[in-house]
Amino acid sequence: MAVTIKDIAKYAGVSVTTVSRALNGYPDVSEETRERIKKIAEQLNYTPNSIARGLVTNKTHTVGLIVSELIKPGAYHPFFLEVLAGIKAGLKKDKYDLILFTVDPESQDATSYEKLCNDRKVEGAIVEGLRLSDPYIEEIKRTQIPTVLIDIPILTDKVGYVSSDNVQAAFEATSYLIKLGHRNIGFINGHNDAAVSFERLEGYKKALEKNNIPYKEEYVVFDDFTQEGGYNSFKTLVFEHPEITAVFHASDLMAIGSFKAAKDLGMKVPDDISIVGFDDIELASLITPGLTTIRQDTFKMGYNAAKHLLSIIKGEKPQHILIPHKLVIRDSARKI
Repeated sequence: MAVTIKDIAKYAGVSVTTVSRALNGYPDVSEETRERIKKIAEQLNYTPNSIARGLVTNKTHTVGLIVSELIKPGAYHPFFLEVLAGIKAGLKKDKYDLILFTVDPESQDATSYEKLCNDRKVEGAIVEGLRLSDPYIEEIKRTQIPTVLIDIPILTDKVGYVSSDNVQAAFEATSYLIKLGHRNIGFINGHNDAAVSFERLEGYKKALEKNNIPYKEEYVVFDDFTQEGGYNSFKTLVFEHPEITAVFHASDLMAIGSFKAAKDLGMKVPDDISIVGFDDIELASLITPGLTTIRQDTFKMGYNAAKHLLSIIKGEKPQHILIPHKLVIRDSARKI
């Protein structure tokens, strides 16, 4: 049977309360008694019950990761996996555990954000992938639960967020195409219920404006951040506007979808059409030609989200943590 604090109390000749307070670091236990109790606990191979300790201290050393629409047939989520790896690394030193919650609008209506977190007794949560219209967005604006969002710009006394500079990154990607001589530049954007879609559109517009190129609304298509979204949007965009010579994409998955669509249409990248992506997932460097893209350090994004959440839990002020990005030039865009 597992050793309990009652067993330790019996061996030490002290009360159960004294054992509990000694093991939990309370200052009203003498150092001599504390060390003796710890030594006995080690000799008996005592393993503390984290759930029971959490009930006593109100600290469970557990945070939640709330992700929307993680599981989708045919979808591959390299962005999420890199962020997850970063979060785990960020929590490791402080020995925090992670609970994964997957939600959709229906489940958000059924269970409030507060209840979801409180029922699992997490001390805080990292939130990724919510749409701007999701019920949890308004709840998070009012929450008193320490929260860090990824790519969703909400900042309150309990909520911070982590992101790349999406406006500047899109500006740099579009400016690069303009520098290569392109003036008819399409933009296959993510769905219009994501904060990053509006930020990347703003950057695209700013680059056009700076170079005295008129913004054409018909050159911009909104779709899912998936290969299928890119594939369908590319076919539509090129069919309706054959004068387009380059296309900037809000994600690498969309850009890879456009690669396939171009091939199916008998077009060569970059000879017939230049393509630029966003994210720099591993596949971007493996396809031929290599994809020119904006590199987001998604591991660092997750790592910083975890570290910032722990700081909020400790009482520090929430912030907007900005993760550096970089334009990675490969072979999918050419000079004209």
